[in-house]
Amino acid sequence: MIRIGVISETHGLLRPEVAHCLNGVAHIIHAGDIGAEQVLEGLRRIAPVTAIRGNVDIGDWARDYRDAETVRLCRYDFYILHDLNELGSKPAPEGAAAVICGHSHRASVKTIDGVLYLNPGSAGRDASSSRSGLRRSISTRAASFDRSCTRSVGPSGDIGRLDQEV
Repeated sequence: MIRIGVISETHGLLRPEVAHCLNGVAHIIHAGDIGAEQVLEGLRRIAPVTAIRGNVDIGDWARDYRDAETVRLCRYDFYILHDLNELGSKPAPEGAAAVICGHSHRASVKTIDGVLYLNPGSAGRDASSSRSGLRRSISTRAASFDRSCTRSVGPSGDIGRLDQEV
């Protein structure tokens, strides 16, 4: 089993408590609104990173990142896009085990037709909601949400539980 860190909405700020939550992961997925290349540099010191561009990622550095991407980890395809609404009524891309998104700043986890849809919520500058980062555990059989590794980082920096239904 490997652990995959999933993060979004850093908006130019990689908080130390969020980076701490990602320690020990084998790979990090950033679902956009990175805000600054320095955020990715910090994440790369923790683990390899796959990142896509969000609607606030407009600097020269952001041109190196796609609007959507599929990454294959441990024989599973993860489709990453910033705004889930961009899929519209279309299903997830064929073969995707999970769709990872951001944009809404609200953490959510759901399964539709056997595909996991995961939004880690906001991990950076966002006074309107709690900051969070989710870690995913992947078994050899299927992607399973590991709630024991899920943390929400509140406005005061406190790390608490993020209760989500699977």
